[in-house]
Amino acid sequence: MYLGIIIGSAVLIVVVALLGGMLVRRIGGTREVLLRLVGFSSGALLGGVFFHLLPELIEEGSGRGPLGVVLGTIVIYLFIEKFLFWRHCHGGEDCQKHPVGHLGYMNLLGDGVHNFLDGIIIASAYSVDFGLGVVTTLTVALHEVPQEMGDLGVLLYSGFKFRTAIIYNILAASSVVVGAVVGHFLINSLVGVTQYFLSVAIGGFLYIAISDMLPILREETDKKEFLYNFIFLLLGALMMAVFSGFVA
Repeated sequence: MYLGIIIGSAVLIVVVALLGGMLVRRIGGTREVLLRLVGFSSGALLGGVFFHLLPELIEEGSGRGPLGVVLGTIVIYLFIEKFLFWRHCHGGEDCQKHPVGHLGYMNLLGDGVHNFLDGIIIASAYSVDFGLGVVTTLTVALHEVPQEMGDLGVLLYSGFKFRTAIIYNILAASSVVVGAVVGHFLINSLVGVTQYFLSVAIGGFLYIAISDMLPILREETDKKEFLYNFIFLLLGALMMAVFSGFVA
């Protein structure tokens, strides 16, 4: 069901990743623009969870099992990020402990796995409802832009040439297509797994928004800039709330 649409949605994520890379070259990845994107994306992630994914999980009457998976996903994300370089360093003394080139390759590996899971999540959402699939694709796409801008920045910092960094970034992003296809066939082969994949999506989106994105906004010392970023966060959440009326 929806296999063509699932693959098309996954390809859209790859295109968004490419646009994120082009945006770095176009605007130079200016701090103000990146923070606006982070604010909007964090709001969209939280809105996607609380206006769409979580209500869907509750509506299915899933019980405690899937909620435990939400908690488990958050804990696993923390463990992998901290000890296995799930995502790249954000600066500071700790980054000096890792060789620069090694940091770039580890970031590519983490990005590839992350996008693979995003593909499974998109397929899971479409298996529940077409509208939920659209919302989930939109949620993934919105947080993909600042993520890919950051990932590309790490590759450039690691010594990659811009064109090489773009190619590697697109290859890592393409794993979302593989994940979408794998997720589609897993869901059709195994009974009752959809709610658990939705739980993984909820846990993952919550972790990314609360652990990775909101702290970046919180560290802003300029009150005016913080207010602008906060408004973009509200706009992201509001967009997902309004969008829920069209797909309900």
